[in-house]
Amino acid sequence: MSSDPLSDALAVADARGVFSGGFTAGGAWAIRLRGRDRLKVNVVARGGCLLVTEGGAEPVALAEGDVVVSDGRRSYVLCSEPGLAPVDPADVDVDPATRMAALGAGDEVLCVSGHIDLSRDTGDLLRRALPELIHVRGAAAEAPVLRWLTAQLTAEMAGGRAGSVFARDHLAQLMFVQVLRACLGEADGLPAGWLRALADERLAPALRLMHADPAHRWQLAELARAAAMSRTTFAVRFRAAAGVPPLTYLQNWRMTLAARALRQGSAPVAALARSVGYTSESAFSNAFKRTIGVGPRCYREAATGTLPEPVGEG
Repeated sequence: MSSDPLSDALAVADARGVFSGGFTAGGAWAIRLRGRDRLKVNVVARGGCLLVTEGGAEPVALAEGDVVVSDGRRSYVLCSEPGLAPVDPADVDVDPATRMAALGAGDEVLCVSGHIDLSRDTGDLLRRALPELIHVRGAAAEAPVLRWLTAQLTAEMAGGRAGSVFARDHLAQLMFVQVLRACLGEADGLPAGWLRALADERLAPALRLMHADPAHRWQLAELARAAAMSRTTFAVRFRAAAGVPPLTYLQNWRMTLAARALRQGSAPVAALARSVGYTSESAFSNAFKRTIGVGPRCYREAATGTLPEPVGEG
């Protein structure tokens, strides 16, 4: 892997950006949205609206240039004003060419939507690292890039040029990267996890070491030196940010890498064990089963539909 934990996590989770459409709106309007097994992304490209979440929380005012990402666990409503009965997206007519809908009367508001497909993120690596709702304001440091990406996305929507589906999906994924970068600047709102640990400038060097060489037998003292802290201070700070002790994080990351390799390739389990720092296949198999819940061969069989290797399951 690289020494960039953010890129590593996106690669291992196999997070895929998918453009799903959008809508124009005016007058009185409301629509209910949900990401389900996906991170739902909404960009206010023109105008402004309100976001209302379940549970009676205060509405969030969204202005032009704002981006919202929902983890999909609960639905939310975008609307012109509170109290309106929201329509369901399935009941809205969508232009098949542009994948855009029209709500209410007018087009003062333009909202572009997409999602990040997490169906391959079997360990919920990304979802667990993110708050339930992310709101990146148009004045954030990442906003100029997000505005440029939004402009490119809307141009692709309107142009219908060759390759537009591919371009739109990749633009949606780049927007998500910018959102994650914005999260790194506001770590206090993040749940304990790898993203919050990465946002801590004191811990980031140790995190990068583990990602750059996960097979190395890292010791707590080595990682603490990289962070310029005592072992005790480092261990306490790392656990508070990441939610687990440093060496537990390392083992979990190794198993995440191994799980991706099992899903995507046919390398023998013994070779995978060595690639993540285990000289013993049985020790690796036991660690994998403790972390993932099943042994590596059973995991591969379930993930790929292939027959297990003709040796005893570890």
